[in-house]
Amino acid sequence: MRREGRCCGNADFQTQHSPMNEEAKMRFKTDKDSLDLCWGFVILEHEVRNVDACFVMLNSIFDNNSRVREAARVGAGFDTQLNDIMDAQIQPILQDFHQRPHYDYVYEQRLQTAADNFVAAASLLPRVSGCFPPCGFQSDGAVYNCETCKYDSCEFPLDCPVVQMEVMENSRISMQCRVAFVLPKDFVAVWRFAQKLNTQQVEEFKEVTAGADLVFTIPSTSPQDQGMYQCEVFSEKRSIVRLYHHLSVSPQVEVGHSQLQEVFDLTLASGGSLLPVNLTSPFGPHGPVFSVLLGACVSAVLLLLLLSIGTVYAVSKSAVRGDVEPDADQESST
Repeated sequence: MRREGRCCGNADFQTQHSPMNEEAKMRFKTDKDSLDLCWGFVILEHEVRNVDACFVMLNSIFDNNSRVREAARVGAGFDTQLNDIMDAQIQPILQDFHQRPHYDYVYEQRLQTAADNFVAAASLLPRVSGCFPPCGFQSDGAVYNCETCKYDSCEFPLDCPVVQMEVMENSRISMQCRVAFVLPKDFVAVWRFAQKLNTQQVEEFKEVTAGADLVFTIPSTSPQDQGMYQCEVFSEKRSIVRLYHHLSVSPQVEVGHSQLQEVFDLTLASGGSLLPVNLTSPFGPHGPVFSVLLGACVSAVLLLLLLSIGTVYAVSKSAVRGDVEPDADQESST
């Protein structure tokens, strides 16, 4: 029997393996070991044995313990030593607890001590060189298998595919940290930025903001905003999913320069002669701007002509009047 859980990834994701995969398998060699360990788990409050409660405790102390997970991120080829370290901590507990009931607080003390010792010893092993996504799997997509009494991972990687975004300088842009599953109520979204880089390596990012905001907005973009943005969602300090947006910003100056370069290239291609007017252009002989300018020029010429005619008429009339007035004076004197 299997109890299906919600798979929190996207079906387009491809399963890839990383050093973290060994961590999920390192706790026990066989399912029989986990059953033997939890056989005598007794809840003190109710005085009853409860194997499922033991598995929940194991998940809390080992699988969901960030310190244990980080200590397990060892370099390639050291997985055998990693399992040996875990065996050295678990085998004594298996021997002491075999077919013997113990209260839950005794289990918690012994398992927590084993986890602390594991972290101390595993941390001395060579570390994995960088984190090449996916750096783990989305735990919320796990499926509980009643036959093995364990959770089976849906193996959707924590790291989602990169979303490519291209905008002009001084544009407003928003990046969404949305997923196809319901987030826990206590989630925290951490936004990080790797300036002018196209990478998913964790060490390249710097934290920008953290909180419950799933939208990151840049009111006015600039070339300095170009790079990779990462949104990582946590619940109880455990990473649930990571989303990436790569932003490319085209400066306004470059756009004008590219258009001018095209004109220059066309001029050179035509042997230095003037380029023909584009008939479809607004400034062409059939364009609306050309028609307006032509009409204005014709009107100005006509107005100038009318003014010239009026001026000539006024001057000639004034000259005729001047010739007539002296004759009138001579007649009066005689």
